[in-house]
Amino acid sequence: MKLRAVTADAPSSPRAIVDSVGDPELPLLTLADLGIVRDVVTAGGTVVVTVTPTYSGCPAMAMIRNDIVRRLRDGGYGDVEVRTRLSPPWTSDWITETGRRKLAAGGYSPPARVGSPPAAVPLRLSPPPRALSCPQCGSPLTEVVSEFGATPCKAIYRCRQCREPFEHVKEI
Repeated sequence: MKLRAVTADAPSSPRAIVDSVGDPELPLLTLADLGIVRDVVTAGGTVVVTVTPTYSGCPAMAMIRNDIVRRLRDGGYGDVEVRTRLSPPWTSDWITETGRRKLAAGGYSPPARVGSPPAAVPLRLSPPPRALSCPQCGSPLTEVVSEFGATPCKAIYRCRQCREPFEHVKEI
């Protein structure tokens, strides 16, 4: 079976359709913004989409898979296969600059860039220190309310200046 790469040239190309699918947990982001689309190819008449979840137990993957299939079928592509690739693991560094701007504009604190992990990963028993600014007023005077937000990838903070709560997308 010969695979042919699919580009996002045409608005209705499989790649353009997949890239425009919204993330169910952060609907202001597309899958392209989130950086989880690894590949979109055609094999015969089948569109094969490969995605990397934000973490291996992500509960949104079933919905993402269903949304990809539905949107591609609505776009005229009847035979669709969605594959999951866990290696290399997704990192919040894969969120695009556009995605980071959308998060900030939507009232979320985007994750900091973490860069390449060291060969040995240090064991931390507490969350990493974060220097965050409030997405509402810009103040650096923030405090963590809970490391556990509405989804496992978010933490809840509060601004000590404007007193508004906000969600921070965790660095991974």
